Amino acid sequence: MLAARGPLTTRILTGLVLITLAVAAVYFGGTAFTALVALAVLLMFAEWSVMHGLPRFIRLAGLAALAATIFLASYGPASQALLTLGGAALALGLFARNFGGRFAWVVGGVLYCGLPAIALIVLRAQPSGIMLTVWTLSIVWATDIFAYFAGRAIGGPKLAPAISPNKTWAGLGGGVVGAALTAYGVAAYFQMSGPVKDYALIAGGVLAVVAQGGDLFESWMKRNTGVKDSGRLLPGHGGVLDRLDGLVPVAVLSALGFVAVLR
Repeated sequence: MLAARGPLTTRILTGLVLITLAVAAVYFGGTAFTALVALAVLLMFAEWSVMHGLPRFIRLAGLAALAATIFLASYGPASQALLTLGGAALALGLFARNFGGRFAWVVGGVLYCGLPAIALIVLRAQPSGIMLTVWTLSIVWATDIFAYFAGRAIGGPKLAPAISPNKTWAGLGGGVVGAALTAYGVAAYFQMSGPVKDYALIAGGVLAVVAQGGDLFESWMKRNTGVKDSGRLLPGHGGVLDRLDGLVPVAVLSALGFVAVLR
C-alpha cells in the first residue's frame, strides 16, 4: 500500500506511525517501553551484522548480549548493564578476531546498539522520565524533518559530498534551528525548569549537530560496506539503522547530561 504512494508521502506516513508508537511506549513506560527499545536494538544489530558480514555465531551471541543488557538496564542498576555490555563486546570482538573476524566492527556494533538502549531506559526511569525522553526524541525528529525540508527547499553547497551527496549546509542549518526551537517549545510545554529550560535552545542546537554527525557516520558506514540502505523494513526510510542513526549519539549525550544535572 505505502509503496504505491509517492516517496515523500510514504516517508511521512511511515514517520508518523513510528512517532506514534514511540510516544505511546514512552507514555506507558514499563514493559511497553522496554519492549520497543529491545525490538529496535535487536533489529539494529541484525542489520549491522549483515552489513559487515559478521559470522552467524557472533550475530546470535551479540543479540543475546544486547537482550541481557536491556534486561539489566530495566530491572537493575545502569552500571551493571554497562559492565555487561562492555564485557560482552570485548569478549565477542576477541573471539571474532581469533577466527578471522573484524574485531573493531564486532565491538563497535555491540556498543553502538547497546549504549543508546541503556541511555533511553535510564532517561525514562527518571522521576520526570516522560518529559526527558520526549524532549530527547523530539530534538532528533525535529532535526531530521527541518534538515530534510530546508535542504530540499534551499539547496546550495554540500555538507559532505564524499559521504552523503544529498546533505547540504542549508539542511544542517535548518535542522539546528528547528531542533533548538523544538527543544525550547517542548521544555515550555512540559513546564520544565532549571538548566533544562534555561539552556534548551542551546542544547537543542548542539544535539542537532550531534544527530547530523550520527547520520553522516551511518552514511559513511554504508559507503564503506557498499550498501544503499541498512535494510528495507521501513518504507521510505530504509532500515532501522537508517532511521535511528541520529538518535544513537543524542540519546547517550542526553542521558549523561540529564543524570549529571538531576544529581
